[in-house]
Amino acid sequence: MRAELLHQLIADSKTRAAVIRAVNLATGEERLIYPGAAGEPEAIATAVAEAFRADKSSTVTTKAGPLFLGVQNPHLRMVVIGAVHIAQALAPMAQLAGYELRIIDPRGAFATRARFPRAEVISDWPEEALAAAPPDARTAFVALTHDPKIDDPALHIALKSECFYIGALGSKKTRASRNERLVKRGFSDTDLARIHGPIGLDIGARSPAEIAIAIMAQITGILRRGPEPT
Repeated sequence: MRAELLHQLIADSKTRAAVIRAVNLATGEERLIYPGAAGEPEAIATAVAEAFRADKSSTVTTKAGPLFLGVQNPHLRMVVIGAVHIAQALAPMAQLAGYELRIIDPRGAFATRARFPRAEVISDWPEEALAAAPPDARTAFVALTHDPKIDDPALHIALKSECFYIGALGSKKTRASRNERLVKRGFSDTDLARIHGPIGLDIGARSPAEIAIAIMAQITGILRRGPEPT
């Protein structure tokens, strides 16, 4: 690998930028391709999009020879607002699926290492915690407190970010009230459509564990298949 390519890959890793190292297996020529694959032929752009989405390296046939697409995706992250019972059930599922987990809740009685022994637990207000590590395109964002004082500012930050999933706990009535508040903060209908609420797939879930399963399934579907049609 050329030195300049290696240095760029290291820089991309530090900034959590997704990148593909493309190597022509016939000529040895290599280059870096980023999401969107600007300037690439359609066949390569399609293969690149699929490789990024699947987190899986692949090879695509081109006129210049077979092109190996080595995916360098940042680790997946999940930010959970609210150290509640659903979060306790969701945490081990997310970690088994490969997510780095952050639990944020200003209520110290809930946000404890005893309740979340393997996660990063932060007992600050979401605005403070998220300022230190903003959500990005490899982040799933889950709001579970059902408390507007905590969830709304967090959702404000999530909607301003590129996180691939945003979900919020609450009934349809709760969602309508939340949307009214967010509209007053300047968000459009398109922005609000990014929020999945009631959160999770509609599988009739009732218990915290069942709701966590529904949330994890919805996140996985959007990660691997893209946003649901509106």
